[in-house]
Amino acid sequence: MKPWIKRTLTGLFGATIVLGGLTACSSGHHHRGPMTAEKMSEVRGKVVDRVSSKLDLNDAQKQKLNVLADKMEAQRTAFVGKAADPRAEMQAIVSGDKFDRARAQSLLEEKTRAVQTNSPEVITALADFYDSLNAEQQQKVRDLMQRRKGWMARG
Repeated sequence: MKPWIKRTLTGLFGATIVLGGLTACSSGHHHRGPMTAEKMSEVRGKVVDRVSSKLDLNDAQKQKLNVLADKMEAQRTAFVGKAADPRAEMQAIVSGDKFDRARAQSLLEEKTRAVQTNSPEVITALADFYDSLNAEQQQKVRDLMQRRKGWMARG
C-alpha cells in the first residue's frame, strides 16, 4: 500500500475515533448530553452534501459516500455504546478514593473491541468511495487534506 494512502486511511480512521469520542462526551453547543439521532442525521446530511458539492460527485459516488457515512455512523454508535451518559462512566471510575483501574480497563477493552469489530467495514467503504473518484477528485481530496484547517473546514 502506498504511504500516502496509509496516512490518509490512518488519518480518517483516527478522525473517526476522535469524533466519536468527542461526540460521546461532548455536551454540544445548545444542549446537554450526546447528540440526538435527529441531530446526527442532520449533521450527516450536511457533511454528505458538502463533500458531494466540493468533489462534484456523480450519483454512483454519492451512493458510495452514503455507504461510508452509514459505516462511520455504525462505528460511532458501537464506540459510544449503550451507556446513557458517558460522563457518568468516567465519573464512576474516579468516584472513590482510588482510581478504579479494573473498570477503566474494562471500558477501554469495550471501546477497543467496538473499533476493531467495525473498522474493516469502515476501511472497505472508505476504499470503495476513494477508488470510485477520478484522478482529479482524488487530487482534490489530497489538496484539501493538506490545508491546515482540514478538508471539511468552512470557507
